[in-house]
Amino acid sequence: MSETPHDGRATREPASSDAGLTPARLAAKYGLSVSGARPSVPAYVRRLWDRRHFILAFSSAKVAAQYSQARLGQLWQVATPLLNAAVYFMIFGLILGAGRGMPKDVYIPFLVTGVFVFTFTQSSVMSGVRAISGNLGLVRALHFPRAALPLSFCLQQLQQLLYSMIVLFLVVVGFGSYPDLSWALIVPVLALQFCFNSGLAMVLARAGAHTPDLAQLMPFVMRTWMYASGVMFSIPVFLADKPQWIANVLQWNPAALYMDLMRFALIEGYGAENLPDHVWAVAGGWAVLVALGGFLFFWQAEEKYGRG
Repeated sequence: MSETPHDGRATREPASSDAGLTPARLAAKYGLSVSGARPSVPAYVRRLWDRRHFILAFSSAKVAAQYSQARLGQLWQVATPLLNAAVYFMIFGLILGAGRGMPKDVYIPFLVTGVFVFTFTQSSVMSGVRAISGNLGLVRALHFPRAALPLSFCLQQLQQLLYSMIVLFLVVVGFGSYPDLSWALIVPVLALQFCFNSGLAMVLARAGAHTPDLAQLMPFVMRTWMYASGVMFSIPVFLADKPQWIANVLQWNPAALYMDLMRFALIEGYGAENLPDHVWAVAGGWAVLVALGGFLFFWQAEEKYGRG
């Protein structure tokens, strides 16, 4: 654009200082940043901590709403795993004799503990797969660390397990295992399992965000994992005639470790001889490895969730 002064000579406006700058340099010049850009790991952790109240409130709301339409309401949190345990006892305990090597007052608490503890991992994994893909409206409408979603779902499953533990305690006591100092081990076992579940949920949340069909595949994976983890039977007893390394591999899988540690803590007749070597070190290693690895794996795709 030019202006013509009174003397008739045309003059040009001075060129803008932004002329020729790339979009990246323009953004840097005016202090702009990409919307939803991935922060550094320390900053991401701080943001998650700042939203801890949201994570807890969201998980509690999910627990309250899950069975709101059912007549029995929250009782289904306890009834569902208990009914599963009853079915497994009828099929595996009575018909197939999966409890061989254990008296009934040990096998029934053994089975119920296994079902309750494995359900915690199973439900956390299944919730994690849909954490992003099932909440796209929330992801696209609000700006928050996306890891808050899988974490809140794992907290939801932990709360449900804690409700179920009341029934588990009654079953264990009913079959002659009374509270003692070993019950204090429940706290570290649940802490390790929660860390493991959270890391695995974040891995699957990222995978499920880009591959929604994964949610259809996971029930088959979880069922296979359950049968391989000794939920209904003792791995050492059933594999006594097989090479030792097979029993070791199955016992060292994290689901089996956390179940066996909980059984060791609760059941009087389930002693340390039923646990694999270095059980606490291996259980802690699984928890740390999967929690940290899952968190970093999820964080790397922070910018991509809810887009496309």
